[in-house]
Amino acid sequence: MNRDAPMLGVINAGSSSLKFAVYDEEALVLSGQVDGIGVHPGIRVAGARSEAIDAPDIGSPATPADVLPRLLPWLRERLGGRPLAALGHRVVHGGASHTGPARITPALLRELADLAPLAPLHMPHNLAPMRAVLEHAPGLPQVACFDTAFHRTVPEVAQAFAIPRDLAAKGVRRYGFHGLSYEYIASALPSAAPDIAQGRVVVAHLGNGASLCALQEGRSVATTMGFSALDGLPMGTRCGELDAGVVLYLLEREAMSTSEIEDLLYRRSGMLGLSGVSSDFRDLLASADPRARFALEVFVYRVARGVGSLAAALGGLDGMVFTAGIGEHAAPVRAAVCQACAWLGIELDPVANASHGPRISCPRARAAAYVIPTDENLTIARHTRALIAEGR
Repeated sequence: MNRDAPMLGVINAGSSSLKFAVYDEEALVLSGQVDGIGVHPGIRVAGARSEAIDAPDIGSPATPADVLPRLLPWLRERLGGRPLAALGHRVVHGGASHTGPARITPALLRELADLAPLAPLHMPHNLAPMRAVLEHAPGLPQVACFDTAFHRTVPEVAQAFAIPRDLAAKGVRRYGFHGLSYEYIASALPSAAPDIAQGRVVVAHLGNGASLCALQEGRSVATTMGFSALDGLPMGTRCGELDAGVVLYLLEREAMSTSEIEDLLYRRSGMLGLSGVSSDFRDLLASADPRARFALEVFVYRVARGVGSLAAALGGLDGMVFTAGIGEHAAPVRAAVCQACAWLGIELDPVANASHGPRISCPRARAAAYVIPTDENLTIARHTRALIAEGR
């Protein structure tokens, strides 16, 4: 490591949490997370080898953005005076105009704020820390890295809704999300799964937010999420794919307002709505409640059906990759999905699956299956470093 070289920070903000990391080139220096913001905030920080680090006093922040005025000075002290060259931020929606990372300016923030209705669980919280940094550290460059950008390689026929073209011209189209995760998996495949890296691969990003992506030679050609982060697979609290007629029914027959429908579909549906037990897959897997079992069955069914759809888009299947919280850690969910996808040539190795891989399919399987941990933060750091190096 060059002790005089500047380092990069990464920020990933949620509604009541803020994740952060610092990189020296591609080497992780430290990472941390602030949870319970606005209620009972707590912070954890770990070093490059996951060792615990004494965390800063963050006070009682009401929002994730309130953490930064205390976190940034602590980082400067912790890094021994080595400067941060820039901060990279995860931004869920980049709209139709952003196909790559962009330097954060007040004008960009105004543009991105207009996209907030398309990802209400994410966008307001993605943008608030950027504003805080502009206020408290205006000289620190910031870069927005978009989840939608990786999917700009999807063919136009797969982006289109069957609606009048004037609406498509206004940006009503399929965008796709979790792109920073899929981009990392695509970059990791040549070393982690060289036998399928240049082939037809479905990646399952299964977490509280969940989607699937079809990769052809490492490029996105189809994905299950669409215009918003509400589409596709059922998620922790989001409904996933839904007949648009249901929304009309809720408006007309149930007399629900748009804000009430938004709350229903984004915050009270998904695994929580199906089970009535929890949105957390750990709770559902541990529960004996039949409703929890049913919610898991629906999830597995929808994932397997989605894999089949994307295999059709690819013209076949050479391999599948599980990633994100559920994909990386929930062996029973992986086993059920693989069993449902056996017709595609996936044949599970139960012992390998129980130990979380990396390869969890039998050597003789026609289509390989892997578990590969994702690293969205490293993808953000890579993009941020490249953009700053270009002087943009």
